[in-house]
Amino acid sequence: MINRFFVLLVNLMLVGAPLAAQTNESIQNGVQQKQVFGKLPDGREVFLYTLKNNNGMVAKITNYGGIIVSLLVPDRKGTLDDVVLGYDSLVPYVETRTTFGALIGRYANRIGNATFTLNGTEYQLAKNSGPNHIHGGIHGFNRVLWNVNEKESEPDKSLVLTYLSIDGEEGYPGNLSVKVVYSLTDSNELRIDYSATTDKPTVLNLTNHSYFNLSGAGNGDVLGEKLFIDADRYTPTDKNHIPTGDFEPVKGTPLDFTRETLIGAHIHDDQFLKGRGYDHNLVLNKPIGKYALAARVVDERSGRVMEMWTTDPGVQFYTANSLNGRTVGKRGKKYERYGAVCLEAEHFPDSPNKPQFPSTVLEPGMKFISATAYRFSTR
Repeated sequence: MINRFFVLLVNLMLVGAPLAAQTNESIQNGVQQKQVFGKLPDGREVFLYTLKNNNGMVAKITNYGGIIVSLLVPDRKGTLDDVVLGYDSLVPYVETRTTFGALIGRYANRIGNATFTLNGTEYQLAKNSGPNHIHGGIHGFNRVLWNVNEKESEPDKSLVLTYLSIDGEEGYPGNLSVKVVYSLTDSNELRIDYSATTDKPTVLNLTNHSYFNLSGAGNGDVLGEKLFIDADRYTPTDKNHIPTGDFEPVKGTPLDFTRETLIGAHIHDDQFLKGRGYDHNLVLNKPIGKYALAARVVDERSGRVMEMWTTDPGVQFYTANSLNGRTVGKRGKKYERYGAVCLEAEHFPDSPNKPQFPSTVLEPGMKFISATAYRFSTR
């Protein structure tokens, strides 16, 4: 791949008002509620958009990185709480490398040795995870300012984001035109629809990297939440988290969530997890491309239930292992290890180098389409 990528300089002063201070500063722009969220170092203004439904559920999304900043969901008593980790202002999203709530691309997850070959040409990507490439590189989709299509966005209900990733950006080939639609329904569902086209053969794997805690962001760990994943197999990896190319059964391992199981039931199984927690790709049982239930999380303390539906073939299950209590998030709360669960609907890691995996190649004339939704209810 063309060895060309850009480093975002973040040691300049940023301007951003905390969420709490913006409540009375919102404006109506004919699309949906819109607030100034801050400015980037180059002076471009960043906005925060509010979606809401008739049940009181609220989603706040910024066009910087397409980040889900806040997601207010009712518990069994009807009390709203924010169930996604993140920050009150733009500054830490830009200054840190966290991916809280962000859109990830061009390639979500890892590519081994930061290289792949397509149609006989080798492409070199940024090595930003040891010897490997992760989440689109140094300046991936989580660190760009997306355009808002105000004509297509529906007031209160949807937000349409677009971005043109130029040929050679982060080493990837092709001018890639991407569209992401966030929709909040009266069924308490936050749906994400992805589409893309290219003018040159390329690889593509898109996801959203929200960190969920159904008891409320910053309200302890998620080890007591129950998890179901409709996956009988997973893709084992080497020491650098790159798949070997094999498929192994989850039965008899700590990855068996085919029945609702406490997330923390086996998280300290050193033989399998080696004390690192979960960061594994599971192979969904459903046919590739079929929109179906993939996973469910149940929090008995609040009564909140979250289902993830997707068209993607896999889900990366991650338990926020890198958090250590030093990250201060919204409302001044510290985010601890295992303080969230990530269910990243996507294609498999390192698919461009694994011909036995479902293809992630996008050709000119083709249209990439995928959808993922997070549905909330109570028990």
